[in-house]
Amino acid sequence: MVVRREKSNYVIQSVSHALDVLEQFTSEADELGVTELSKRLKLHKNNVFRLLATLEARGYIEQNKATENYRLGLRCLRLGQRFVLQMGLLRQARPVMSQLAKASHETAFITVMRNGSAVPLDAIEADQPVRLVSRVGDALPLHCTAVGKVYLAFGDEEMRGSLAETMPKFTEKTILDRQVLTQQLKKIAENGFAVDLGEYIEDVRSVAVPVRDYTRAVVGGLAVSGPGYRMSQERIEKEVTPLLLKAGRELSTRLGFEADA
Repeated sequence: MVVRREKSNYVIQSVSHALDVLEQFTSEADELGVTELSKRLKLHKNNVFRLLATLEARGYIEQNKATENYRLGLRCLRLGQRFVLQMGLLRQARPVMSQLAKASHETAFITVMRNGSAVPLDAIEADQPVRLVSRVGDALPLHCTAVGKVYLAFGDEEMRGSLAETMPKFTEKTILDRQVLTQQLKKIAENGFAVDLGEYIEDVRSVAVPVRDYTRAVVGGLAVSGPGYRMSQERIEKEVTPLLLKAGRELSTRLGFEADA
């Protein structure tokens, strides 16, 4: 017989205390000192100082040099923005992906950029006997996937500069020449979509478009993938790409993007 333990039994006390520190900063108390935090948390000043030092080193807390008090750092803001983005993006993407998968009869998925990779957050699988299994949570390379090339083509120079000097080869079709890739990215930027014709996985083809929000920044990649025997060049050009471009515009509009702004 397996005895299940409550999750509370696995709580790490030091991590819990660190989160307690962060939660003390509110609109009424945007800056706090070690003494005040010690009183609030009923912890020794030395422990509070060590917690603050750790959080400060990671950017979650910063010190006001004038008052020597502490306040929330930029990493907290970034986490909050990430949460809002992901929840808003997923909520708005679901119905668009569902319609896209239904219209194209192929798998549709949405991705975000994480640590130099394109990461699928959600997917709607095709209504076909043979279909691609969603790769939600996987880290997809940028140089040889449709969604990855979308980020490279529509992102900033810093993102393109983050590509490794030696790009890994996945299939015989993987582009390894940076000059060839650069030319392809220019064409992608002009056309508004990217294609992967078996460059990452043999016999799998994908098309992707950028998703923008009210800031006009690229906040995601919307893609359709299917087996090569169904995703012919002609079908990609005449059927799948128009559907995807329309879906990308709809999702961007849902996120507040105005094309003519």
